[in-house]
Amino acid sequence: MLRTGIKGWVLAAGFALTALTGAGSAGAQAPAGAATSPATAATAAPSGLRPADSNQGQAGGTVQKADAAPQSSALAMDGAPAFNATTSAPGVGQPLDGVIHIQPQVTKNGLRAHWFHDRILFPLITIISILVLVLLVVVIVKFRASANPTPSRTSHNTAIEVAWTLIPVLILVAIAVPSIGLLQAQFKPAPAGAVTLKAIGNQWFWSYQYPDHGGIEITANMLKEGNQVAAGERARTAADGPRLLATDNRVVLPVGVPIRLITTANDVIHSWAVPAFWIKLDAIPGRLNETSFTIDKPGLYFGQCSELCGARHAFMPIAVEAVTPAQFAAWVRAKGGSMPAPGKASDAVIPQPGADNSAAAMDEAAVANAITGPTENGTDTPPTSPQGATGNPGGVGEAGR
Repeated sequence: MLRTGIKGWVLAAGFALTALTGAGSAGAQAPAGAATSPATAATAAPSGLRPADSNQGQAGGTVQKADAAPQSSALAMDGAPAFNATTSAPGVGQPLDGVIHIQPQVTKNGLRAHWFHDRILFPLITIISILVLVLLVVVIVKFRASANPTPSRTSHNTAIEVAWTLIPVLILVAIAVPSIGLLQAQFKPAPAGAVTLKAIGNQWFWSYQYPDHGGIEITANMLKEGNQVAAGERARTAADGPRLLATDNRVVLPVGVPIRLITTANDVIHSWAVPAFWIKLDAIPGRLNETSFTIDKPGLYFGQCSELCGARHAFMPIAVEAVTPAQFAAWVRAKGGSMPAPGKASDAVIPQPGADNSAAAMDEAAVANAITGPTENGTDTPPTSPQGATGNPGGVGEAGR
């Protein structure tokens, strides 16, 4: 009986010590990349953030977690902030049925271009079209055979010839002034402290890198419809976005912070285009194209590849979720990345595709081979990159779609 009582006291002390240890460790920050159950992550995540269920901070790759199977559409984005439909007006950032006008713009360049289209180009085109139509009607009526049986033999009119040469020149000069200013603003270099986003086109999906934030990488594949998904894949829902535009991973960018966009491609020419940003930048193999923009309003914005790139060109959409800087910082930490110093200029080295074949790289490889022996070359086919939240396969050209 005494032995039983002592054993009970020992067990009670052990339970108390375990409880104290658990309470102390709960307040400690888990290391980047630690596996977290969806329930725990949902409790610990900041307000407005989804639990980080994969991609936990592996520069150059992703980490697949055993508990990453989606419980709902809220887990579709691998730890990205939850999109709140009330943060953007209905119809902003996506096409609408029956609407043929330019999408509402959420960048300063977009607003400037929209004004240029509505206030200068469209009225000018309308006036010229009406003028040409009136002239055609006058010619048809006044100079028809029945009303003018003896046609005039006049071949030159100096005043008219000067007018129809000079007036178009003046019109083009008037258009050139705001046009060149807009073009200059579109390709203005990003200031220090801008968020660098590298978009890489592949046949047929997009991959993204955040070189200033710890090398975060994500792969975005189009979400298929319910009758198209295979076992283990998640189909598109209304919360994900329109058909052919929803992706399993969204690009996350901060509002009010300059964005430095760099595009390239691994195979053929693609084009990264988001109409609401007034952005369409070609992604060319072996070349880095760059532009900058600033998103003024939070929300969800969709785009597509806008350069014919092969059989599945129409199935590589773009989905960008614009959030507050605080939410963006929390998302970066959830991905295992880190925020750069405020105002610090980007110092990330972004090599051209194919840079491994440069003369300097070949010399270094030769020295390494002489010291350590030959190394196995990588393959041209990118490795499969499963998306943690959806189980949808990515990479290798989405074979089997």
